[in-house]
Amino acid sequence: MHYKIEGAIRKNRKNFIVFAILWIFIAIVFVSPYAYSYHMAGLEGKMNLEVFVNTFGSSIMSPLKTFGNVFAQGAGETFFSSLLVVTIFYSVFFFIGFVRTAPKNEYTDIEHGSSDWSQRGEQYQILDRNKGIILAEDNYLPVDKRGNVNVLVVGRIRFW
Repeated sequence: MHYKIEGAIRKNRKNFIVFAILWIFIAIVFVSPYAYSYHMAGLEGKMNLEVFVNTFGSSIMSPLKTFGNVFAQGAGETFFSSLLVVTIFYSVFFFIGFVRTAPKNEYTDIEHGSSDWSQRGEQYQILDRNKGIILAEDNYLPVDKRGNVNVLVVGRIRFW
């Protein structure tokens, strides 16, 4: 299970930044006009739909000014409660995407035929880094080695 989390984090490293920027964009461009319009429509004690629609239409055209008006007019509580709801929904969708990009097994995205089977250069006790018969990237079977230089190729041939 540990490899799934690490693999998903590695794949989504750039997406975290995009997620944060998009969340800030949604908070400023959509949530602040909604919160401001909702606050202004409810000032008379009951919700006035006409005031809400007119205010929302004008405030979505200038979201930065509206973002300032949210706190100047005292609509901060409405803004933060609306932002919490949007953040929860947004996080659920991001989490679903994050889980779907997790590797299916431990060997996902590992090149077949690579030297990932060895650790800390132990393959170079047998193999060479620079010259010989190519086995994988940066792994060569030396031709001037004494002793057994037999190669076992594991794999399959597919015919379609």
